[in-house]
Amino acid sequence: MNRLEHLRSKLDKLDDEFSRRVRRDVEVPCSPHVTLDGRAFTAFCSNDYLGLAGDSRLVEALAEGARRWGVGAGASHLVSGHYTVQHELEERLAAFVGRERALVFSSGFMANMGIIPALVGRGDAIFADRLNHASLIDAMLLSRADLHRFAHLDTAALERQLAASSAGTKLIVSDSVFSMDGDVAPLRELMALAERFDAWLLIDDAHGFGVLGPQGRGAPAEAGISGWRLIQMGTLSKAAGVSGAFVAGEAAVIEWLMQKARTYIFTTGSPPALAHVLLACIDLIESGDERRAHLAALIERLTKGLAQERWKLLPSRTPIQPLVVGDNAAALALGEALMEEGLWIPAIRPPTVPAGSARLRITLSAAHTFADVERLVETVNRLEKTL
Repeated sequence: MNRLEHLRSKLDKLDDEFSRRVRRDVEVPCSPHVTLDGRAFTAFCSNDYLGLAGDSRLVEALAEGARRWGVGAGASHLVSGHYTVQHELEERLAAFVGRERALVFSSGFMANMGIIPALVGRGDAIFADRLNHASLIDAMLLSRADLHRFAHLDTAALERQLAASSAGTKLIVSDSVFSMDGDVAPLRELMALAERFDAWLLIDDAHGFGVLGPQGRGAPAEAGISGWRLIQMGTLSKAAGVSGAFVAGEAAVIEWLMQKARTYIFTTGSPPALAHVLLACIDLIESGDERRAHLAALIERLTKGLAQERWKLLPSRTPIQPLVVGDNAAALALGEALMEEGLWIPAIRPPTVPAGSARLRITLSAAHTFADVERLVETVNRLEKTL
């Protein structure tokens, strides 16, 4: 068997395990109501939590930004690819989350891949929740620091690991909202441990920024934690509805990251037009209490409405509502049955989630209506009895 045939056999194995991912082409702008292959669906699988991705005000702001700034940066940020509008965005983000300074990256994955290896290396130690996002896992491995993973949300286990470590630099790493379970990390306890054991605390607030905290300032603001040890990463592609990510913290920390984060230094800057629209987006997040209240009401309706006789809805107060089905084939069958009903929720399977916990990751948006959620609840409850 040659290399190509071997690769094909591995793809066949993915099919046998019901593990191959399928990409679908959406034919309309991001919205809960989409078109796939000419057919209308109600989607419950986007991270557009505030419904801003297709907002007409942001569409116009992007067009205005392109007219003002063009469509490309031309070089890396530290050469000639950093623009005054990007500087303004970083200042706005830092003020919004209550930190001294912020640095914008092209994506959350690139941000995490840059932050962690810049802070720790050989001889240092990282302490990480087992359910952290893949970008954090890859960044931790890249850093070559000693990696200690603790059971999900188990701060007692984390405390024991920190107490046993003699590493020169310690870094605690956690998602704020866990992307596949929807639960929230105990940020106050993590901060207390960081202070007690002289560690940095990196919080990936990808799914909290814009949704949690006063005016959507994020999970750290909701928990009331701050200080120089705290480093907050947030994405601008989920609740913010656009693209990119940022890291915020004390000025010296951000300056160090700008000097050492390879994913910032060695990549072309993101288009300045995106910074222009993101400035408008932060304004909408800040004034978006009505959107967040509607989203909270949708979450309550869903969690109270699902029957959960065979399948289990994991406890979550966030827009991420995982319905655990079990094995891969069953989760795919449920997803396909919902597609037949005009509801789009792709099945999530290992290795994204642990074996035996394949699920539908239901995500809600402020752009959904109560009628959308009622329809989903009725359909899932019926399929649970008949599928």
